[in-house]
Amino acid sequence: MSDHQHSSEVGTTSSNAPGAELERFDDPGLPEHKSRMADRDPKAAKRAERQIVVLFAISVIGTIASLIVYFAVPPGETTASVRLSTLALGLGMAFALLGIGVGAVHWAKTLMSDHEHVDERHEQRSSEEVRAEAVKALTDGAQDSGIGRRGVLKGAVISALALFPLTIAVPLIGSVGGDWNVSKFRHTRWERGMRLAIDPSGRPIKAADVTIGSAVHVIPDVSEEERLSHAWITEKAKAVVLLVRLDPRELKEAEDRVGWSYDGIVAYSKICTHVGCPVALYEQQTHHLLCPCHQSTFDVADGAKVVFGPAKRPLPQLPITVDDEGYLIAQDDFDEPVGPSYWERLK
Repeated sequence: MSDHQHSSEVGTTSSNAPGAELERFDDPGLPEHKSRMADRDPKAAKRAERQIVVLFAISVIGTIASLIVYFAVPPGETTASVRLSTLALGLGMAFALLGIGVGAVHWAKTLMSDHEHVDERHEQRSSEEVRAEAVKALTDGAQDSGIGRRGVLKGAVISALALFPLTIAVPLIGSVGGDWNVSKFRHTRWERGMRLAIDPSGRPIKAADVTIGSAVHVIPDVSEEERLSHAWITEKAKAVVLLVRLDPRELKEAEDRVGWSYDGIVAYSKICTHVGCPVALYEQQTHHLLCPCHQSTFDVADGAKVVFGPAKRPLPQLPITVDDEGYLIAQDDFDEPVGPSYWERLK
């Protein structure tokens, strides 16, 4: 027998050249099936069944807990109460979904059939005989899973799957009657003469404190009582601003925005006009602001216009000046709504 003939029979080529293709490849077939402990020992199968029931029971408990939290632990009026409510609700939903997921995986690995099956390819529309066989295969599969003869397991699965949607449906239904007044997005806490304050300390900032090339996160200068209120969370989320100082010679200002900056200091909303992520990554050499979520990039030196990414509109600019004591103040609110588009937005 020649070398070429021998190599052809074993499924290789006589050439050792790189990239040489196989002349033939024999089907190695399926490996020998290895039975599981639950297949050999009824006690092991029963133990696995109990474990799965416990996992689905955890899901049920998680669902009930999340519903109790939704009604018993509302967000409240403070940051701490909002954090507590969100954490408790999230933990309940996590256990509800985790119990279903882990239980289903454990069930499939220990109790469901793990025998290998080979299905021949066929036309997309099968014959009636084949379709009948498919229905029979599904029936056999249900029987093979053991759910029919495991009443407790079946009850646990049905209970977990039936209750889990409530963790989403109840909060969703509860929010239907919420506040849909989108006109609130048209205005922020900024007003004429309000000082710019460093976030989060709330200390007012002077123009002399801002050096060329620096970027400062600022918020409206409001009272400490307002900063500690629940309403401040919403107002701050809309009013956050990034303050940047450039060389005045590098600043390009549109005719209708002349006087909105002060000695090279400009202020723009930090809320990306794409989907509302915080735009806070400033590159001093290019004067570009980057949104870390989807890489929208804005040119601070040229009206915060979009130079890259999915955002379609420039960042809204906050017109600023200084007061008699040299503190930076707002000339007015933003001239347009901040953040991404919504259905009643005119600009």
